Amino acid sequence: MSGYEPGLHTPSAILSDGIVPVPLWAVTQLSIASTYFVPQIGGSRRRVAVVTHDDTLSFSAVLLGPSRFAWKVALENLAESGRQGTALSRLTKNAVGGLVLITAATIRTDLAVQALTFTQASGRRDAIDVSMQLIHLPRPGSLAKLLEVASVGVGALTDALPI
Repeated sequence: MSGYEPGLHTPSAILSDGIVPVPLWAVTQLSIASTYFVPQIGGSRRRVAVVTHDDTLSFSAVLLGPSRFAWKVALENLAESGRQGTALSRLTKNAVGGLVLITAATIRTDLAVQALTFTQASGRRDAIDVSMQLIHLPRPGSLAKLLEVASVGVGALTDALPI
C-alpha cells in the first residue's frame, strides 16, 4: 500500500458498467457541459419529439499506488464495453445500458467513453493521471427520465450518509 492509500476510504467517483465498479479516489476536476438545440426561427409549427440537448462529462483523476495498473486496465475495458454493449444492457435486454458515473455532483447512466488519456510523469512514478470524456446517450422513452429523477434521490441519500 502506498503512502496515499491509507486515507482512501470513499472514492470521489465511481465508473461502472453495472457489474464492475472502478473507484476513482483522486478526481481533481469534473465538468458537465450541455449543448441545447434551438429550434429554427420561422420553421414549421410541428414539433418532433427529439432529444433537446447533448451532455458531455469530462473529468481528470489520479490512479494511485500499486493497484493503479489494474484500475487502468479496468478503465480501458469499460471504455470498450461501453461501445460494444455493457453487462448491464445484456442483463436488462437493452432496457438500460451504457456506463454509469456516480459522483457528488451527478449520477448519470447511459454514458459512453469518447476519449480516454493516461499520462505518467517521471516525478510521480506511483501515480497515473487519467483524463476522460464521456457523452450521455439517453435512451428514448420514459425510463431515461425516471432514471434521471431517481439519480437525484440517490444523490440526496448519499449526501445524508456519514463519510
